[in-house]
Amino acid sequence: MKTVDSFEKDNQSGENHSGSHPNTPVKYLTASSVIGDNIYSHLDEHLGEIKDLMIDIEHGTIDYVIIEFGGFMGIGKKYFAVPFRLMRVDSDRHAFILNKTRAALESAPGFDKDHWPDTNSHEQKHSAAWGSFMGPNTGSEY
Repeated sequence: MKTVDSFEKDNQSGENHSGSHPNTPVKYLTASSVIGDNIYSHLDEHLGEIKDLMIDIEHGTIDYVIIEFGGFMGIGKKYFAVPFRLMRVDSDRHAFILNKTRAALESAPGFDKDHWPDTNSHEQKHSAAWGSFMGPNTGSEY
C-alpha cells in the first residue's frame, strides 16, 4: 500500500517508488478513465456505461455513478444515479459490475438528461430499486 511518504517521494522526484505495478490491485482511478466505462450485471448483461460521477465535495468521495441505460439513437435513454458502493471493478475488462439485472433497470425509476435528481437534498429516502436516495426528480415515490 502506498503511503503519504511514497506519494511525496513520487511527486518530488517524478519516479515511481512502489514497484512496477503500483496500482495492482486497482485502488486508484482517474475520473476520465472511468467515464465511458461499460457496466455489466452480475449475469454478464451489458447495462450501459458510466456517463458521469457525483462527488461529495464535503467528504471528498464519489457518492454516485451516473449510468446511461438503453435508448436508440438518443431516444428513450434513462439515467440512473447508482450509489458507488454498489459497484465493483472488473479490471480485466476495464469495466464495472452492478448486482442488478437488465430487467431490473428497465423497470426501475430513472431520470432523463433534462431532469437530474435534486442532488443537494440528502433525505436518504428508501428506494426499492437502489436502497438509498436518488432524489425527487426521478419519478420515484419509494
